[in-house]
Amino acid sequence: MAVPVTVPERPARRVSPWHFVRLKLRVLGNNFRGQTWRVALFVLGLLFGLWFAAVGFFLLAAPGLAGESRYALMIAAFGGGLLTLGWLLLPLVFFGVDETLDPARFALLPLSRRTLVTGLLAAALVSVPALATAITAAGLVVTAGALGGWAAALVGALGVVVGLLVCLAGARALTSAFATMLRSRRVRDLAAVLLAVLAALLGPLQLLVLAAVRQTDWDRLDGVARVVGWTPFGAPWTAGLDVAQGRTGAAVVKLLIALATLGVLLFWWSRSLETAMVGAASSGPARTPRAVAGGAVAQLFPRAVGWARRDRFGALVARECRYWWRDARRRANLITVAVVGVFVPMMVNLGGVSFTTEGGAELGGADSSPALVSLSMIFVGALASLTLANQFGFDGSSYAANVVAGVPGRVELRARMAAFSIYVVPMLVVIAVALAVVLGRPEWLGVMGGALFAAYGCGLAINAFVSVLGAYSLPESSNPFALNSGAGFTKGLLTLVSMVGSAVVAVPFVVAAALLGDVWLWLALPLGLAYGGGAALLGAYMAGDTLDHRQPELLANVTPRR
Repeated sequence: MAVPVTVPERPARRVSPWHFVRLKLRVLGNNFRGQTWRVALFVLGLLFGLWFAAVGFFLLAAPGLAGESRYALMIAAFGGGLLTLGWLLLPLVFFGVDETLDPARFALLPLSRRTLVTGLLAAALVSVPALATAITAAGLVVTAGALGGWAAALVGALGVVVGLLVCLAGARALTSAFATMLRSRRVRDLAAVLLAVLAALLGPLQLLVLAAVRQTDWDRLDGVARVVGWTPFGAPWTAGLDVAQGRTGAAVVKLLIALATLGVLLFWWSRSLETAMVGAASSGPARTPRAVAGGAVAQLFPRAVGWARRDRFGALVARECRYWWRDARRRANLITVAVVGVFVPMMVNLGGVSFTTEGGAELGGADSSPALVSLSMIFVGALASLTLANQFGFDGSSYAANVVAGVPGRVELRARMAAFSIYVVPMLVVIAVALAVVLGRPEWLGVMGGALFAAYGCGLAINAFVSVLGAYSLPESSNPFALNSGAGFTKGLLTLVSMVGSAVVAVPFVVAAALLGDVWLWLALPLGLAYGGGAALLGAYMAGDTLDHRQPELLANVTPRR
């Protein structure tokens, strides 16, 4: 008679942050397998990150090595504050966030919210930006140690670790929360207004910084640095210097402020992360479609493209228009164009307006000029077209439908340019008119429009080639700012190539504004429209031939790898 054998059950292993780190490293290795160009870009990004980290390290360590305790506090407060602010804003504007581990993949697993957040935070530490930030902030540890010994260095190291965690948690919480907001079209306009208001505050801040620098009132700067040191932006970075200067109690309080900030950010991130995972955001109740003249085909064409022919070109324009309006990832780029396009020209041109405060401090400097206005407009035009640098990456694997249908490359690119311009061109017009009104120079409106549309058209042409030759895949994530590991440097490199190329091609409009005087006020706008429109059509024509030969390779590049 057989005796039954009882096999003892193995106890369930507790999931720790280390499991998420190992999982990220394994996914990262799988993404690089057989992709030599991805490995090369990742190594190049690592080298650039280490180079910038080394420069930042020596800048933050210099006051301690020189024995300047007064300047050490200012550099720690302002430098640490800029690091934190950069982590909060740059993912929204340029680089995105690395989501090699998509949180949505864990939605059906029995993981607690705490386990998921701590695991994803630990995985976020395994990245080039986090490594570069840690190396840079280590300069503060050297400064604290040189000025106050090993105790100050130990507290400084603890502050750097907490500050780095605050940066990571803040970036993830902000992008995750903003992603959730963008999924609801009811609140996207409110989100854009709030971002625009926050961005507009940078102009007055720039004027205050200019005034402080020109007056060289180091006592005032020292006072501002001490105030910043008590905020979440500067508290973790200045704790070690407080110990070096004998203020141990202040250092303890600052560490508590940093830890409390970290706790709040993690709590905020966990809430927004859970909402993104379960898809709680809703676009509202379904509406009964109303009858449209022309039948079912006409219903596929939004009102903005009612002028389009009912052919392949018109269908592509209509489809792209709907995608730009409904896709959260694309809407995020449109909002970025609107916000940055407003405050950068204001900062460049209003930064030179001179006026005197009640205390006698003179703010600003040289007046604006047509050449300076044209230069700022070239930046806005190049930035506006930059969104199309990875336009096929938005489609992902769905681009296969275009490949199967055999859409000609020229038709594809012209349709995408037209659909994107339907949203962007009105924004560019508003930006130019608003700047002319604020500067009190309505006669400069033609100069602004000429440089703006010349740079925008040249940018469309350049980005047509960039999008075909340098496309990369985007993660299948609900977060519109998410990027695969290593893609941040790719995006930054494409940004640099596109911006520099567009600016160089449009430089003649700056030269003409500086040399031709009043004659250019009348010639700039028509020449800019012709120059930009011709460049865009020529770019679509030439890049279209390249696209016809690279459709299979392009589809492989933009298809996400699981």
